[in-house]
Amino acid sequence: MSEAADKVAMISGASRGIGAAIAEALAQGGWRLSLGVRRPEAMAPDASRLPCRFDALDPTSEAAWVARTVAHYGRIDAVVHNAGISVPKTVLDADDDDFDLLFGVNVKSPLRLTRAAWPHLVATQGKVVTIASLSGKRVKSAGSSFYALSKFAAVGLAHGLRQCGKEAGVRSTAICPGFVATDMVAARGLNMAEITQPGDIARIVRLVLELPPSASIAEIPVSWTVEDSF
Repeated sequence: MSEAADKVAMISGASRGIGAAIAEALAQGGWRLSLGVRRPEAMAPDASRLPCRFDALDPTSEAAWVARTVAHYGRIDAVVHNAGISVPKTVLDADDDDFDLLFGVNVKSPLRLTRAAWPHLVATQGKVVTIASLSGKRVKSAGSSFYALSKFAAVGLAHGLRQCGKEAGVRSTAICPGFVATDMVAARGLNMAEITQPGDIARIVRLVLELPPSASIAEIPVSWTVEDSF
């Protein structure tokens, strides 16, 4: 039996793309899953997958999801912050409503979810994985600058959690991919077969989650091409 057979992972944005690929990779490793999605009724639960309502713009959503996960499984060993959106504007063009939307989904919701799950993660010496972006490491264009602002904050959150979990053995990692073959980048005209695949990111997430606390990894940048720095 896998060492992960009794472990429980919460994955936000798990209905498609990277989130669905992470769920599949962890299921293959014996993880039990709590899947945060907007429409849980559209997903069939089974012995190892519990679909739960999650809406990053509903500030009551995260605590309710954590409570249901603990009531069903009795523990939480990992939280994977995968849900995210893009607002393709410059930092000068974006207004306050754009800011509230982007940071509400990409930063505030992951923070609320981690706060709610934290006592359970401490109890299991669990892991937090934040699917950030290479846009959280560099700003490639004016048009991506506003999105990058939120992803720099997401990477900062991952590092802050890493420090908070230092003594308790809770490890936090930011995974920072470039373009991944998902709906978010499908309209960019890239060859979807050549860029990073959701399954590639899923394999990295599983590796990070199954490492012991003695292997603390702060960041993993991933690119489908060779960048100047990453």
